[in-house]
Amino acid sequence: MSLYERLNARKNGQGAPSSEPESSPMLPQDSSEGQLGLNARLSAQRAEPPAEGMDESASAAQSESDPSWFIVHRDLESAPPASASQSRNPPVDPLAAVKEKAAQELFGRIGTRLNDSSLTEEQLHDLARKELAEIVAGEQLALTTAERNRLIDDIGADVLGYGPLESLLADSSVSEIMVNRFDRIYVERNGRLQETAYRFTGEPQLRRVIERIVARVGRRIDESSPLVDARLDDGSRVNAIIPPLAVDGASLTIRKFAGTPYTVHDLINFGSLTREVATVLDAAVQAKLNILVSGGTGTGKTTLLNVLSAFIPGNERIITIEDAVELQLQQEHVVRLESRPPNIEGRGEITIRDLVRNSLRMRPDRIVVGEVRGAESLDMLQAMNTGHEGSISTLHANSPRDAVSRMETLVLMAGMDLPLRAIREQIASAIDVIVQISRHKDGVRRVTHITEVHGMEGDVITLQDAFSFDYSAGYDQEGRLRGRIRPTGVRPRFAERIADAGIVLPMSLFQDQIFDFDEIGGIR
Repeated sequence: MSLYERLNARKNGQGAPSSEPESSPMLPQDSSEGQLGLNARLSAQRAEPPAEGMDESASAAQSESDPSWFIVHRDLESAPPASASQSRNPPVDPLAAVKEKAAQELFGRIGTRLNDSSLTEEQLHDLARKELAEIVAGEQLALTTAERNRLIDDIGADVLGYGPLESLLADSSVSEIMVNRFDRIYVERNGRLQETAYRFTGEPQLRRVIERIVARVGRRIDESSPLVDARLDDGSRVNAIIPPLAVDGASLTIRKFAGTPYTVHDLINFGSLTREVATVLDAAVQAKLNILVSGGTGTGKTTLLNVLSAFIPGNERIITIEDAVELQLQQEHVVRLESRPPNIEGRGEITIRDLVRNSLRMRPDRIVVGEVRGAESLDMLQAMNTGHEGSISTLHANSPRDAVSRMETLVLMAGMDLPLRAIREQIASAIDVIVQISRHKDGVRRVTHITEVHGMEGDVITLQDAFSFDYSAGYDQEGRLRGRIRPTGVRPRFAERIADAGIVLPMSLFQDQIFDFDEIGGIR
């Protein structure tokens, strides 16, 4: 039975076959009556007069909803096409009015203590849970103990956590969360976008969640500063934008990072790169080549940068520089620097360029810049050309050639009025390897080019691919790309620098031949 048929059967009170169990994304099904029993009790409650103190309009809105649709998690890939009116009217939470009322009462009881620095996060949660238990008990709802505890957890998440996003943040299959507005929440799973049935109760709740996120990292968002970059405690990247810039209401984007950083072996298993490519990149990092990771938005540049950083020997001093801290380096000798936006008076801004300049005085063995996107690119090139070898950074570009062109443009943004040839000579001298990564139609992110920067011929920077992706095999019946990255057969010049560092790479590695990785000690 399809999802659409099961939902229609449930709506008509027929239930779903036992062979296809279904669980609610919001309420547990561990009671003896099951979810339909809960829906029946809630329907009976709607037939009774509104509880004392409950707003009549809220009660009416609750009575018009069908709680059996509360369990829907609509997947754009599998659900049948919905009409425009259906897609604009997502399932209604039958306990939404209760949750909102309880949340407001909790704010009234402990609102002044939410920012109390003398309370730890654990003490604050215990206090809120104790108060919520009393508030929910006063509502006299016909709920089992498990359902009552889940209701308390949901309200606590609204007040102290991230509301409906809590479940999505805990879902390991979700890689990105996109809130277009309070009632439009999308996620990315396996590289594909899906719409969910989760939603905020309204714009105020979404704004509270955004303000709670940015406040934890010492930033602000308001009408005078209506957009912000921030991060969660686990390093997940956050971007928020509010009216008047966001016309339809506040928008929030969260790019989740794995709790345990991916290793090179994970990327090989995902099909993002091959063992040959991983071996060459490992050797390039150890030999202190300057590497630029290039790719479009959401292609996995930061993840690949994390993996490359893991190849850096543990006895070297590493300085990382980022707009919002995202890198998860595993070495012990690491100093992490983060830029700072201006305060409400427009003062105190510390840019990436300021941090790059300062890092040169910190005796770095390696400088890792999360992303170059402005004038700091000139300082980065100068650092690479003045003895700070082995630096790694990322850049937004669609190909290695585009990466070189964009680097030229970014250097011009420094306002130094340098001639174009001088800029190109700086780039050709500083950057050794460009690693291009792309996200393909099947949702898999793959390294598509390992390109060496040869030097200058006339006024042109010359590039040579050591590895490039072979698309000739096309896609299989399931829509997965069959191709793989292959060596071009040309031994790059940087192989000599790798050999000078005492690292042996056999010629067969660059000639699309199968060889024994044990000969070179394997991949770390």
